[in-house]
Amino acid sequence: MAVRSKRAWTRPHDWAEVVLGLVALLTPLWASTDNAAMWTMIVLGALIALDGLLSLAVPGLVYGEGLQVVLGALLFIAPWVMTYTGLGVAAWSSWIIGALTVIAGLAALPVANSVHRGGMRTAH
Repeated sequence: MAVRSKRAWTRPHDWAEVVLGLVALLTPLWASTDNAAMWTMIVLGALIALDGLLSLAVPGLVYGEGLQVVLGALLFIAPWVMTYTGLGVAAWSSWIIGALTVIAGLAALPVANSVHRGGMRTAH
């Protein structure tokens, strides 16, 4: 399994990041939002999904996983900073998706470090 996770397009953590980003991006379609909440979720969701795709394409890109952690943290604190804590579904979506993005980024970091240090070599 460790060998498989070093190949491009196979890491489940990065696929989770793509899905989480897409859910954040699309949340304004079904949740009541104001302008700040809508654009915050669209922009951060798109960045999370795009960074997840980049991490899938280039498995040894360590800063991509670090960026996921930062983006997840930004999405988590966004309801307070952008003042949309009163918009229930939008706020809870930001908190949950943000926390899950941080967890996925942290879980993918050791694999990205391993691939970065060892290149794309596989163990026999």
